[in-house]
Amino acid sequence: MLDKIRDGVAAVRRTEALDVAILSVATAVPPHVLSQADAAARALIVAPQFARLDCLYANTGIETRHVCETADWYLSPRTWEERTASFQRHALDLLEEVAADAMAEAGLSIDEIDALVVNSTTGLAVPSLDAMLINRMGFRPDIERLPIFGFGCGGGVAGLARAALLARAMPGTNVLFLTVELCSLCLRVNDPGIEMFISGALFGDGAVGVVLNAKAAGRALGPPVPRILANGEHFWPGTEHIMGWDILSDGFGIVLSPDLPNLIRARLSDALDAFLDRHRLSRTDFDGFLLHPGGRKVIETAGKVLGLSEHELRHSWEVLRRFGNMSSATVLFVLAEALRSGATGRHLLTAFGPGFSAYFMVVEI
Repeated sequence: MLDKIRDGVAAVRRTEALDVAILSVATAVPPHVLSQADAAARALIVAPQFARLDCLYANTGIETRHVCETADWYLSPRTWEERTASFQRHALDLLEEVAADAMAEAGLSIDEIDALVVNSTTGLAVPSLDAMLINRMGFRPDIERLPIFGFGCGGGVAGLARAALLARAMPGTNVLFLTVELCSLCLRVNDPGIEMFISGALFGDGAVGVVLNAKAAGRALGPPVPRILANGEHFWPGTEHIMGWDILSDGFGIVLSPDLPNLIRARLSDALDAFLDRHRLSRTDFDGFLLHPGGRKVIETAGKVLGLSEHELRHSWEVLRRFGNMSSATVLFVLAEALRSGATGRHLLTAFGPGFSAYFMVVEI
């Protein structure tokens, strides 16, 4: 599979066009809804030392989030074993839901899926989630699969880009990209740090499924479909401290630096312009901007850097308000929101993740 991806990258560079069709986008969230007011009250139960910062929860731009366990479950310390069991159970439920919905929207049967790419960074599974999903749903035994771990919040764009390159390398095949994040399971109530308190104000759970097909992008019959035209990324060396996980005895420990907004403010513009230059584009070529809503500060800072108004980032703000930050799934919720609202034209998807990195994708809706 890696050879096919490399061949796809080479082909894209030769033609300077990715041109992969998005046949469907499906989203799902777990059933338990947590209001931001309730989240703030519960956070102060386990972290009363931050009572002076209770306004932080009210100023995130978030009203509700969805979590995979009942609210009381999170008030007790949990072991790796408990977190992993919950992750695998709920992640598979959400993956099955978005996979079925994405295939149905694309008008495809399960036997017509040729490759399966599954991304997540909030839990562990060996065999990987894609293998578990194949057993549960009955995909073809010769399906090609690619599990992805470690992109964090950037995995929605980074993972979709790799799925698109795979589709480009195998024209006519149907590639199903899935991403699922259960950020709530990473809450560690015995962690007294400010990073954990802040993360408790931001993160929720969700999943997305996307069906891709390179050959369908140029089809003459049928209604037009959104197309991925280009993708790219930028890695800033020496920025590992900005975002990530520490592997601790009872779970993942959040790494979330207050330097993040400053890095975006100082370096995003040059990285984006370099990406656009490589594809002979400028910022004025876009009809819309779909930004990963990592939090109020991330949206506001990136918006100022890019010269975008709150209205121009309305899809990002709406997803943040209703769902919070679901890590990699969030920016694809923003894409789904834009599609549902009837958006048209060329759009730029942007997300950030551990490394520290920025990920870009050009989508024609």
